[in-house]
Amino acid sequence: MSLINEKTLRIENFAKELGFDGFGVTRELSSKSIKKYKEWLSLNYQGEMSYMSRNVEKRSSLNAVFAGVQSVVCLRTNYLTEDKDMNFINKKDRGDLSLYALNEDYHEVLMQRHKELEKKIKEEFDGCQTKIYIDTGPILEKPLAQSAGLGWIGKHTNLITEHIGSYYFISEILVDVILKVSEPSLDKCGTCRSCIDICPTKAIVAPYILDSRRCISYLTIELKGVIPLEFRKALGNHIYGCDDCQIVCPWNSFAVKTDDQSFFARDGSFQLIELMRLDDVAFRKRFKKSPVKRTKRRGLLRNVAVALGNSGNLSAVGPLIDALTDHEPLIRAHVVWALGELLGKKALPILDKTLTHENEDIVKNEVELLKQYYNKRKDK
Repeated sequence: MSLINEKTLRIENFAKELGFDGFGVTRELSSKSIKKYKEWLSLNYQGEMSYMSRNVEKRSSLNAVFAGVQSVVCLRTNYLTEDKDMNFINKKDRGDLSLYALNEDYHEVLMQRHKELEKKIKEEFDGCQTKIYIDTGPILEKPLAQSAGLGWIGKHTNLITEHIGSYYFISEILVDVILKVSEPSLDKCGTCRSCIDICPTKAIVAPYILDSRRCISYLTIELKGVIPLEFRKALGNHIYGCDDCQIVCPWNSFAVKTDDQSFFARDGSFQLIELMRLDDVAFRKRFKKSPVKRTKRRGLLRNVAVALGNSGNLSAVGPLIDALTDHEPLIRAHVVWALGELLGKKALPILDKTLTHENEDIVKNEVELLKQYYNKRKDK
C-alpha cells in the first residue's frame, strides 16, 4: 500500500471514530454538474436564495474557493432518530418539522468534529492547508459527494446512499494535498418516481430538477415574505421543512437510526395552538441552538398560522384572533387567511373590527382578497 493510501485510510478511520459514518475523497467537479447548476439558475429555480446565484465562479471551480486545493474530503453524518411515515399529515393539531431540525443546529454539532478531523489531516500531512464547509460555502456539495462515492443525487435532488437512504448531512474539508480518491456512486433510482408523485406542491418539475420556489422546505424556511396563496393548502401541517420525498423513497426503508443524542428531539410536542402563543422571549428560549431559529419568530408563526388554517380546528380561532394584534405584519397577514379558512365569511366582521387601524399593505391585501372571494361567490 502506498504512503498516500495509508494516510488516507488512517484519516478515514479517525473520521469514523469521530462519528462520521461516510467518508470519500474526490478531486474535481464534473463539467456536467457545473452546466446543470447554471441551467438551474437560468430558470430562476433558486427563488429568493440569492446566495445560490452569488459566486457562480466559485461554485464552478474549487480552486476559486480554495487556492491550491488538491482533494476534497466528503463526509456523511446520520441524523435519523425516529421512524416517520406519512401519517403525520393526519395529526392536524401538531406542526411537522423535518427530522434534522428536532434538536441542535447541526452546524454547531458538526464543527467540533470537523476541527478534530482537520487536526488529524494536518498531523498526517505536515504543513498542509485545509478549509471546512458544513453547508455554509459556495461549493456544489452534492455533486462532490457523488463523485466521492457517498451516494447519488436522486430524482428529488437529495443525496441517496445504497442500503442506507438519505437521512444524513453532508460536509467537506478541502485540502491542498493529494489523497486517494474514491469511486463515484452510480445512480440507482431506476424507474421509481415516488418522490415526484408525493410532493404536495409539485416542486420536482422533472426527474432531478427541483423548482425551489414551489418546495415546502423553501416556502417554510428560505422564503422570508408572504407564502403564495396557491401553496398554502398544500403546506398542510408542515411548519419547518418537509420530509415527504424522503419518507416515500424506497432506499430509506434501509435507514438505521443514529444513537447521537445531539439529534434526538428535545421537545416533540409542537402543538400548533401552543406555538401560536409564543412571544419573542418564549420563542428565543424554546428554539435556542435549534435550526428553527433561522426562520425567526415571524417566519415560524407565519407557517403555524397557515397550518392552523389547514387544521379545521375551531379551538384555534381564539388564539388566531389574539394574533391579529401581533406586532409582526407577516404573522397578522397569514392569520387573516387562517381565520378565513376556519370561519369562512364569518371571519370578515371579526377582521373589520380588529384591524380597523391596520396600515400594513400585506395585511390589508389579505383582507381584501378574502372579501373579493366572498363577493364573487355572492355574485354567483
